Amino acid sequence: MPLCKVEGEYHWHQHPDTDELFLVIEGELDMELRDRTENLVQGDLIVVPRGTEHRPCARKGEVKLFVMDADGTPNTGDGETAFKPIEV
Repeated sequence: MPLCKVEGEYHWHQHPDTDELFLVIEGELDMELRDRTENLVQGDLIVVPRGTEHRPCARKGEVKLFVMDADGTPNTGDGETAFKPIEV
């Protein structure tokens, strides 16, 4: 359940076995889903249901997020392509 800093566009992906929650701490995030885009600002959250393709996009600069999903879930939905978190 990390606090993350993101900037730019992530790639399209899905998590077949778990929902994923995003809470915007600071900044503005577009959560692209195949049928719509949800714009999130500080204090907003969205739950992306398991199996739903999505792409988080921070187009207006850095966004601080709290991301919650099942322990051990790869952030890309695929362990072979997952990004490794950096702890600071």
